[in-house]
Amino acid sequence: MAHKKGVGSSKNGRESESKRLGVKIYGGQNAVAGNIIVRQRGMEHHPADNVYAGKDYTLHAKVDGVVKFTKKKNNKSYVSIVPGAEA
Repeated sequence: MAHKKGVGSSKNGRESESKRLGVKIYGGQNAVAGNIIVRQRGMEHHPADNVYAGKDYTLHAKVDGVVKFTKKKNNKSYVSIVPGAEA
């Protein structure tokens, strides 16, 4: 019986925890100041009016209002908050 004992460690350790990235509040939905709008890696969506980016590129709402996604002529996506337009 010339069998090696299978340790199995080489097949383990590759499952990383998912980071739950993506849009959290969509266009037309209400956001409260401080809410996370988009979690992202890099600037896939750029901050516009009443939105700021954290150090990990997460976009947050500065004021209460309605989320609005737009594309400008440079074909980049911009996220803004329209204040006082509670839907």
